[in-house]
Amino acid sequence: MSLLIVLDLLVAVAAAAGWIGAGAAAAAGRRRLAIGLFAGAIAASLGRVGTVLALAGSGWWFVQEKVLVALPLLGVAGVVAVLAGRGPARVVWLLTAGYAAAAGLLVTVLVGYPVGWGEALVTVALVGTAALLTARATGRSAPTAAVAVVIAAGLIGAGLVVLPADEGVEHRADAVPVSSLRGPDTPAPGGEVHRLTLTAQTATVELGSGRRVDAWTYNGQLPGPAITARQGDLIEVTLRNADIETGVTVHWHGYDVPSAEDGVPDLTQPAVPPGGEHQYRFRADQVGSYWYHTHSVSHVGVRRGLYGTLVVLPRDSAPVGLDLTVPVHTFDGVTVVGDQDQPAEHRVEPGTPVRLRLVNTDSAPRRFALAGTPYRLVAVDGQDLHRPGELAQVGLRLAAGGRYDLAFPMPQTPVLLQVGGATWLRLLPTGFAGAVPEPATGDWPELDLLHYGEPAPVDLGGAFDREFTLVLDRGFALVDGVPAFAQTVNGQAFPPAQQVREGELVRMTLVNRSLETHPWHLHGHRMLVLSRDGQAPAGSPLWLDTVDVRPGEVWRIAFRAENPGLWMNHCHNLPHADQGMMLHLVYDGVAH
Repeated sequence: MSLLIVLDLLVAVAAAAGWIGAGAAAAAGRRRLAIGLFAGAIAASLGRVGTVLALAGSGWWFVQEKVLVALPLLGVAGVVAVLAGRGPARVVWLLTAGYAAAAGLLVTVLVGYPVGWGEALVTVALVGTAALLTARATGRSAPTAAVAVVIAAGLIGAGLVVLPADEGVEHRADAVPVSSLRGPDTPAPGGEVHRLTLTAQTATVELGSGRRVDAWTYNGQLPGPAITARQGDLIEVTLRNADIETGVTVHWHGYDVPSAEDGVPDLTQPAVPPGGEHQYRFRADQVGSYWYHTHSVSHVGVRRGLYGTLVVLPRDSAPVGLDLTVPVHTFDGVTVVGDQDQPAEHRVEPGTPVRLRLVNTDSAPRRFALAGTPYRLVAVDGQDLHRPGELAQVGLRLAAGGRYDLAFPMPQTPVLLQVGGATWLRLLPTGFAGAVPEPATGDWPELDLLHYGEPAPVDLGGAFDREFTLVLDRGFALVDGVPAFAQTVNGQAFPPAQQVREGELVRMTLVNRSLETHPWHLHGHRMLVLSRDGQAPAGSPLWLDTVDVRPGEVWRIAFRAENPGLWMNHCHNLPHADQGMMLHLVYDGVAH
């Protein structure tokens, strides 16, 4: 499929170059060159028909704009160019065929998927305008009727493009406000209450190397205070804003809190302004590794330091010998692991159980490698895997916002954790005094999570009640009423909300048409992976809160709508979300 896509782009470029070259050669009186380019343009155009039909026959997701716009436009212009005969008219039509071929390419690259009537009419109008200007430049007057048709097509198309979309969300008079969907105010029997105040403030923080960074912080530290609780405990957090002018919140990433506790400004709460405060409370029912961060202007706030970790332990579990939470972040191009911008070191007694909780707080995927010991990847995004096998000499790609838990007994030799090919954590056996060589891990194969662990039955509880398809792309769209080359979902920036009813089983298809990775994150729900590129998981059932959708991939996931509220559904490359790749999941009967 990839080769076919590349071939289609190549013949499209060849067709545009051939037609335009033939027209230019004909205008210059270079007859033999014009004939040769003309023949090449016809051959490339016929080849384009073949590649598009092959893509359509292969079920390629994004063939729509080629079939509905690019081929008809090129076909009409090409046929007219062939039949136009000699003289200036032929020059005009040869060049127009080139404009049509180029326009098809631009629609593919700039408009994206899907292409509607508005975009199609604008494209036709642009090609027509170029043809009329060419006719005028070559000494042939453009008929008034033709000019009027071109202008009308452009105006109608532009109007269709900017028409506001129907939100498609019902508004019930008996809907409950999302602010009423609070967490409990008592712990489970036997649980404790953890009270914490987080003060968002600007601060200059000194890292391990002595380097000082100007940051936005919780409580003046990087990362913010680590929160650790046991299953059933009650967590109460009072957020105060000292001086963050853009406002702050706390979102509990991957944790299925009640909707009012989710920390999304203008959806579940107002952003907390300087001098203000807000309280969050929820019961720690989910065991695992999580993190928290601001969701107010998050593409700036998280990058500058407003994040921290959240770990919930099983209620009656025995302590692990060494349990390290390892958040990885980037400040101004410098990697920071925990609060260190240089390698950290721990002495560990051989035989001690070790658990490393890796957290990627950046907006791009991170590659990790653990050298020096076999280990198991026991949990992903806070969810335990079923019978995870022993791993060694493999690379671990961790999605933006994702978490991996690694477990192993400490060997009698050093263990090194690498991030991006450089060692950032050394675990040395007690008494070890030898040299620690730097391992070469760059050529280690990447672990495929869909083939790791052992299968286990998952009962989804019936047929799907609702299905959504999200095509992730890049194209021109309106952002805050202004045209922009935006990050889009189904051809729109900030598209209409998805609506569900409580109890429904939902299947969602995520399709990446762009050239960038999109870590897709749904608030308030765990997503079960059904397939990637048509292949079902062959290993452990995989429950994620962030799906790393790479270019060209098609993922199908499922979730049960059992957490009523208003939820963000967005790319966790946070600049992408800010540029339009974000929508809402709205429960019927819940209002803002």
